[in-house]
Amino acid sequence: MTTMAQETPSETSAAAIRRHELAAFLRHRREHITPEQVGLPRGTRRRTPGLRREEVAQLASVGVTWYTWLEQARDIQVSVQVLDALARTLFLDPSERAHLFQLAGQTDPTPTTTCPSITPGVRAVLEHLEPVPACVQNSRYDILAYNRTYGLLLCDLDAVPPEDRNCLVLSYTHEEWRSSIVHLRDTQRLMAARFRATMAAHLAEPAWKMLLKRLRAESAEFRENWERHEVQAHRTKRKEFDNRYVGRISVDHTDLWLGPELGPRIVTYAPADEESRERLEKLHALALERAGAR
Repeated sequence: MTTMAQETPSETSAAAIRRHELAAFLRHRREHITPEQVGLPRGTRRRTPGLRREEVAQLASVGVTWYTWLEQARDIQVSVQVLDALARTLFLDPSERAHLFQLAGQTDPTPTTTCPSITPGVRAVLEHLEPVPACVQNSRYDILAYNRTYGLLLCDLDAVPPEDRNCLVLSYTHEEWRSSIVHLRDTQRLMAARFRATMAAHLAEPAWKMLLKRLRAESAEFRENWERHEVQAHRTKRKEFDNRYVGRISVDHTDLWLGPELGPRIVTYAPADEESRERLEKLHALALERAGAR
C-alpha cells in the first residue's frame, strides 16, 4: 500500500513543499467533515473539529499510524487506491480530488469528466462565434464543449454519448463523422501523428493509455497509422467537409489555446470562402431550429 521513502541529500525542496501542502490540505478537509456526515455519533467529549485522524483512517481502510505520518508530511509513497479512498472519505469535489493526486505526485486513474477550463465565459465565447463552428478540445482530442453549429457539422453530436465524443474515436469508428471528412485518410494519418507527438508527455497516464488501447482494438486503420511512428505538431490547416444538410464547406482550422501549455484549446473553423460562409449560416439556422424544437 505505502512505503517509507529514504531521504537523501538530493531530495528537492519542491517535494517537501508538496508534502507539507498535502498534509495541510488533508487536515483542513478532515476538520470540515462533521461526524454526522459519515454516520458517526458526535458524543459529548469531542474536542477535535470535524473528524479525528483515526476516524478518517478507519473510513478509508488505512492504518492510523500511516495516516498520521501523512498529515505530518512524512516522506512516504502513497498508492492511487489509498488516494481514491481518501478522496471519497473526505467528500472531495473534482477539483479537490485532482489537487489531492497532484500533491501526492500520482495520476488519477479515473479522472473527472469535467474540465475547469469550461467556464461560463468560454461557453459564451463559443456561442458568440456562431455561425463559425467551434468547440473546446483537450490534448487527447476529447470534445469538452461545442456550439450549435459545430454540433451539426460532422454529425449530430448531441446524439453521441459523452464518453465517445473524441475526434480520434469518431474519425476512425463513426460512419457519419467519417463520411463528412472530405480527405479522410490524410486527416486520420495526421491526427494519429499529432496524437503520438502529444502522448510523449503522457505515456504513463491511464486516460491516455486507455484511449490508445481502445483505438488499437477498434480500428485497423488506426493501427496501421500508429505503426508508422510519425509525429506532427498542431498547426493551422484548411479543411473540407461534406455536410449532410448544406453540402460542401471549406474552412480554415485555428487553435486558440486556453493556457500556456498545449492542453485545452478552442478549435474554430472559419469559412474559407463566401459560399462556405453562407452554408454555415444555413447550418446555424438549422441548429437553432432543432434546438427550439427540443
